[in-house]
Amino acid sequence: MRTLRRLLLPIDSLGRADTAARVAQLLVGLALYGLSLAMLVRADLGVGPWDVFALGIANHLPMTYGTATVLVSALVLVIWIPLRQRPGIGTLLNGLLVGPAADLGLWLIPETSVLWQQILLLAGSMLLLAFATGVYIAPSLGPGPRDGLMTGIVRITGWRIWIVRTLIEGTVLLIGWLLGGPVGIGTVIFAFGIGPLIGLFLPFFERRRAATASRLRARRLAASTGE
Repeated sequence: MRTLRRLLLPIDSLGRADTAARVAQLLVGLALYGLSLAMLVRADLGVGPWDVFALGIANHLPMTYGTATVLVSALVLVIWIPLRQRPGIGTLLNGLLVGPAADLGLWLIPETSVLWQQILLLAGSMLLLAFATGVYIAPSLGPGPRDGLMTGIVRITGWRIWIVRTLIEGTVLLIGWLLGGPVGIGTVIFAFGIGPLIGLFLPFFERRRAATASRLRARRLAASTGE
């Protein structure tokens, strides 16, 4: 049990309360991430490359979009094995929870063919996804399956991140499109817009995490010195 905990939880944990708070933040972020994917699907203007792939699979197998998303995550984690990537609890929870959260979002959000509503859903989904990415990455409890695939290939090949990401997402986009996944103007907007949006939110949450960690370390040091 202790070995499993060392594998799945961060070694820089600053106590049980800190770990609990980080896991709670991770869960909130993953739930919001799944909801953002549901909004993107309901916008019906095209989705991101990995979602084109998942929806393409769902077109041919008796499963929901969320289940297909979990399946894709599992397949990606299998590829982690030869890359010798180390998962964290965030990796596993990402693979298991984002899909069901997306299915719940699809159940809650009705379909629409009204253009202005579709545009609002697309814009809202991208903003929420970027926000959720910052929320779930900042606790540093393990990369998502797709991010870990990218960083693992970068580590082994020495190629630039943007080259590896382009190759991976271009490949899954092509396969997903061939399987009948939805590609549209939203796919293009997502591809070029999501990176800058994440760049706005992620540093904010990383600074908050760094400040919290600094305060906890200062308290621990003060307690150890008897001040």
